[in-house]
Amino acid sequence: MINEREDSRAVLQGVLDFAQGQVRALLEKYPSDYYPMYTVGGKYGHDRKRWTHWCDGFYPGMMFIFAGATKDDWWLDRAVAYATPLEGRQYDRAVHDLGFLFFSTYRRWLELGVNPDRIRPVLVQAGKTMAMRFMEKGQYLRSFVEPASLFIDIMMNVGTIFHAGLETGDEHLLEIAHRHCLTTRRTLVRGDGSTSHEAIFNLDTGECLRQSTHQGYRGDSCWSRGLAWSLYGFTRSYQQTGRAEYLETAMLNADYYLENTPPDGVTPWDYDAPESGPLARTQVDTSACAIASSGLLDLADAAPDRTRARAYRDFALTSLVTLAQKYLGRLTTGFEGILNGGVYHIHKNLGVHEAVMFGEYFFVEALDKALKTFQTKPSLINVTPYSEDSLPASARQWQDGPTEEDMSAPEAGV
Repeated sequence: MINEREDSRAVLQGVLDFAQGQVRALLEKYPSDYYPMYTVGGKYGHDRKRWTHWCDGFYPGMMFIFAGATKDDWWLDRAVAYATPLEGRQYDRAVHDLGFLFFSTYRRWLELGVNPDRIRPVLVQAGKTMAMRFMEKGQYLRSFVEPASLFIDIMMNVGTIFHAGLETGDEHLLEIAHRHCLTTRRTLVRGDGSTSHEAIFNLDTGECLRQSTHQGYRGDSCWSRGLAWSLYGFTRSYQQTGRAEYLETAMLNADYYLENTPPDGVTPWDYDAPESGPLARTQVDTSACAIASSGLLDLADAAPDRTRARAYRDFALTSLVTLAQKYLGRLTTGFEGILNGGVYHIHKNLGVHEAVMFGEYFFVEALDKALKTFQTKPSLINVTPYSEDSLPASARQWQDGPTEEDMSAPEAGV
């Protein structure tokens, strides 16, 4: 068991080193204003549709992780250089992705203890801006698509509002974030733990009309990346607030994930996709696997019992080792990404079985978390004997009772 644990640690450390090499190569090859999104034929620089530029925080986010893991100022300098141009987006009201942008960058920057007086106001404003998306009728944060739309993805961004509310003591912010989580739980998380991508609301009454999707196979299917967003997002909401229903929801998502994901830990792009054809279930999505693995490692720390914690942690580690053995970029000649097999948008044929920047970031994040679990040793609690102070002096002389050898054998029939 010890050798197996050490072998896994060595594999994952090697992958994290490889990831640093891949990102260094991108920094050397591409201009300083280029933020990768997904590969085309294994190469960056050809990304086309970007929608809301929601992935721009993940590139510097990996650099912040490397800086924390290596204590190398070279990584920190580059992380700051790529994060700083995003600062103006703390006021961006057109997107629901401010968590993706600022938790991957400015929050990590803050955790490194650098320039806190500059960073804290940006994180707080990002949360306030995010809260302005709240729809009173329906009690949810609207997606970037339209006012009637709620995305499961927003569970990964609602944390900015919790953060701002907790930092400032603003109860209005906290109530908005809680209402969104509860609405998401009610309308997008199903009884078996699976999730829908989108809910559509009646703007006049706030009634949830139906479940829908932009990226999944059907409105009633379980798109694996959406499930991962939910598992991770509800776990983080629990970590931020201690609300038991968020932990319950995350564990419900995890139950579905562990029961329906293949034993090697790598997810299909949609759990309800057909067995054959252009949208076949055989198309994996390693980005969903990376996101879920990172979320499972957090959930293992939050789980109320050791059995669940062990199951979550072991499955995450199994997934990461499988990704390293089967989908690492170095297995494909000339591949510029870290992790192959991701899916950006299968219906538009964008970034299908390629490296996708959110997959890269959460894979690196999960590797960093996993390596820290290998470093953690159980804490030994040293308990001293109980004091004799309550005894009279005559009772403080220790006396052992008779041993079994000193006692006579029982008489027959007694």
